[in-house]
Amino acid sequence: MNFKQFWTKKTLVGLGLGQFLSLLITSTGFSSSELAKRGINAPTSQSFLNYVLLAVVYGSVMLYRRQALKAKWYYYVVLGLVDVEANYLVVKAYQYTSITSVMLLDCWSIPSVMLLTYVFLKTKYRFRKVAGVIVCVAGLVLVVFSDVHAGDRSGGSNPRKGDLLVIAGATLYAISNVSEEFLVKNADRVELMSLLGLFGAIISAIQISIVERKELKSIHWTAGAAFPFFGFSLAMFLFYSFVPVLLKMTGATMLNLSLLTSDMWAVVIRIFAYHEKVDWMYFLAFFAVTVGLIIYSGGDKDDDQNRADVADEGAERSKRSDEEAGFNNLNRATTAGSSKSGDTSRHDLTTSFGRREIIENKNVGKDVDGKKS
Repeated sequence: MNFKQFWTKKTLVGLGLGQFLSLLITSTGFSSSELAKRGINAPTSQSFLNYVLLAVVYGSVMLYRRQALKAKWYYYVVLGLVDVEANYLVVKAYQYTSITSVMLLDCWSIPSVMLLTYVFLKTKYRFRKVAGVIVCVAGLVLVVFSDVHAGDRSGGSNPRKGDLLVIAGATLYAISNVSEEFLVKNADRVELMSLLGLFGAIISAIQISIVERKELKSIHWTAGAAFPFFGFSLAMFLFYSFVPVLLKMTGATMLNLSLLTSDMWAVVIRIFAYHEKVDWMYFLAFFAVTVGLIIYSGGDKDDDQNRADVADEGAERSKRSDEEAGFNNLNRATTAGSSKSGDTSRHDLTTSFGRREIIENKNVGKDVDGKKS
């Protein structure tokens, strides 16, 4: 493949948007970390405000349009439930297992997404796509080895429980992303965001009243607690708003691969903002994930061109067949016309000869009668 085919407009926009979403996820991680330091542990409450913003902003646009739903409303109820619980399970897992385990097991969403899109969306993955995924996952494994090498790995209070929570949450993330990809390509982005926000807010409110009611009452709201809390909601709102754009452009697999770099951006922030020392393997991992993303997303224009060439070839064949059929019809019509003209000429010639013979006979008859008289 030509190197220039990698740097198509679609590839660059997809990579740039993916890294913007990755930075948003990084900011939500730091917001959650800051809230945890202050003793605030309410993951569902943090997501609740995000769902409310989605319902208000996109719901207003939807009401202004006054269009009928393009998908059944209960699809969005199921999607809202899956999305809320995915967020809850992964954030909850940090209480029981190490960050390293969460980072490693969260990769489970990538093969899950590929399997679901292959089965339900009939997405075909070429060898280049699979190779890009392998390189990205290999880069993240380097991060895990970096943590082990640096001695930063901590077991957690209940690693097995935490690992199971991460796997369950990653599976739900995969289901949520594939469902959103299907809806955004077959329904409408505004409809997806508004109804996801509506049902997500309702489900979150019910869960908060059951699970986190005491936690919210015990929170001492100060500027230091409110800023990361609302910052988390704003970052999640932007994340949810741009996710459908990337899903429609490149698909759910590219989204999950792009989010792998959120851990790398967290390292960059730790270096420059907190002046922490980081193991050299982090930089190698960042490079590997970047190369994997380029391999996965590159060459889309070439694929589109191949599909266009096949379509053009089929159209050319159809056009050629039509022309041949037209020529054949024209030849048949010409032959038939010539035959008909020939028959008519012969008929006219015969008639002319017949008339001439009758006239001559009449003239001969008159000459005979004249001689007799």
